[in-house]
Amino acid sequence: MKEIFVDLNADVGESFGVYRLGHDEELFPYLSSVNIACGLHAGDPLVMEKTVKRALEFNLAIGAHPGYPDLQGFGRRKLALSPREVKSFLIYQVGALMGFLKVQKGKLSHIKPHGALYNEAAVNPELALAIAQVVQEIDPGLILLARSGSEMVKQARLIGTRVVEEAFADRNYQENGDLVPRSHPQALISDPVEASERALIMVQEQKVQALDGTWIPLSFRSLCLHGDNPHALDLARSIRRLFQENGIRVVPLNRTAE
Repeated sequence: MKEIFVDLNADVGESFGVYRLGHDEELFPYLSSVNIACGLHAGDPLVMEKTVKRALEFNLAIGAHPGYPDLQGFGRRKLALSPREVKSFLIYQVGALMGFLKVQKGKLSHIKPHGALYNEAAVNPELALAIAQVVQEIDPGLILLARSGSEMVKQARLIGTRVVEEAFADRNYQENGDLVPRSHPQALISDPVEASERALIMVQEQKVQALDGTWIPLSFRSLCLHGDNPHALDLARSIRRLFQENGIRVVPLNRTAE
């Protein structure tokens, strides 16, 4: 039987100031990789420093999770920035996280855009190319973590940027392969049993059932849980348990890369 392995990642470090968001430390034992907010859509220097420290203690692959400069909108609002401007904001944010990693003798594994930037780059070739370029320019060894089948994946492969495709365990899909908008009441999956059984099929068969019942093919090597999902901890625990029972190995992102 062919061995099945997958990375399990989560977006973390999204608290800032007096505001607390997510279940980072409780989640870490169930993950293999993390994407740490870099201060412009969420996070702050103290949170970044603490999150890096804890992630290293759990031997997790650490990625930067930069987004649009939009604290009020949590990076989920589209901003009218040019690809050149986006590249500068990415370098700024990733550089900040790399500073904390250097001090704590860690290494950056990957970059995953956040929120509106991620969704826009999934369908915008020019923006996707800019993101793939900046990942390569910062460090050719870095991985771009991108939505399965997206423009980011296509543009990264065109220029030789390392890329890993991801899918989402706690989000519903539309029949065209896009994620159901967060404004929709069924955008998020909160039931641990549903999420884990769904994740198992996704990993074993590389497909997912859309909200309308359609089965969509998915090619991916990383599965994402959103740290700000109120049920993230229960979902992660249930998914890891079912994966273990079915012989699926959870490995860090850098062990799945092309």
